[in-house]
Amino acid sequence: MKFIKLMNAILLGMFFLSGCNENPTITSFKDDFNRADISRPWFDTIGRYLIIKGELNITGAYNHPLWLKKRIGPNVDIEFDAKSNTADGDVKIELFGDGKSFAHNKGAYVATGYVFCLGGWKNTKTFIARRFEHAKNLLHTRKVLAKKGVYQHWKISSTLKDGTLTLSWYIDGVHVLTLKDSASLYKSGNEYFAFSNWASDSWFDNLKIVRTDNSR
Repeated sequence: MKFIKLMNAILLGMFFLSGCNENPTITSFKDDFNRADISRPWFDTIGRYLIIKGELNITGAYNHPLWLKKRIGPNVDIEFDAKSNTADGDVKIELFGDGKSFAHNKGAYVATGYVFCLGGWKNTKTFIARRFEHAKNLLHTRKVLAKKGVYQHWKISSTLKDGTLTLSWYIDGVHVLTLKDSASLYKSGNEYFAFSNWASDSWFDNLKIVRTDNSR
């Protein structure tokens, strides 16, 4: 009996260790979408994200993200190219969400992470939302908007220091917005990145994620 209990304890320990090693925080990740379909390592919450001639496309995601199934640390640089082929802009990503949530029936979506949107509300406002896009105190600007049919290079630098998460956003090398959150949404389980949009024709390419420290 003692032997059986010991073996069960060993097997349980091996299970938890294997689970931790199965999805470690990434040091770097790239995706140029030069393949036929999305498949791994992405989770498509609407089933309509497509790869077309080496570019990722979604039209009318209605806040159904395409989640990257890899954990991301809080100290990280994220870069990619994005464009909208429709005049309403609305190019969107979510950072430090739970890797599975999405809107239901085109209803209101309260994100689990931070939503970055270039040219929201008919390309009139660019913003970073802490979960709720319709918050009265939404951090936003009207100086940088989406350029129809033109790829714009995004860079988001995230750092967590002394309990404060700082998210700095650049478009084509120009600073857009910086959000500082002393009650960071980043935590165990909220470690994921996603592409998203509402109704526009959005395109993404050349994703690169690089961890900027040695944390795991």
